Amino acid sequence: MRKILVSVLLLTAAFSVNPAWALDSSGTPVVVTPLASRTTTASGQPITLPQKNVQVLASTYDIAPGATLPVHRHSFPRYAYVQAGTLKVTNVESGNSNTYKTGDFIVEMIGQWHQATNIGDGPVKLLVIDQVEEGAKNTELRQ
Repeated sequence: MRKILVSVLLLTAAFSVNPAWALDSSGTPVVVTPLASRTTTASGQPITLPQKNVQVLASTYDIAPGATLPVHRHSFPRYAYVQAGTLKVTNVESGNSNTYKTGDFIVEMIGQWHQATNIGDGPVKLLVIDQVEEGAKNTELRQ
């Protein structure tokens, strides 16, 4: 019991000093690298979750160099992690743009028309996660 208590105290001290590592059940180090912590979207809106039957969708996007996605908007939260490339996202309502590079985390704007362009030399690779009401789509294209 004393061994367990000492282990817990050591782990607690380690986490308070350096929260970027942990140990698995065998004592092998596991590196945890925080990528982002956000409370607002790219345009400053508070993040609000669907109110009923939440469904999480995960997908990958590969966007060719020079490609521009059509103007669109999202009804629910969408998060993207840039695995490779450089992406410029423009809010077509305000004209404001953000540029995201490899390793960046994006909390996309909700209900605002925007589009994205691959402005780099190579493909943009995104890991995209949507939180939607079950069965709903999260992308509406502007007509």
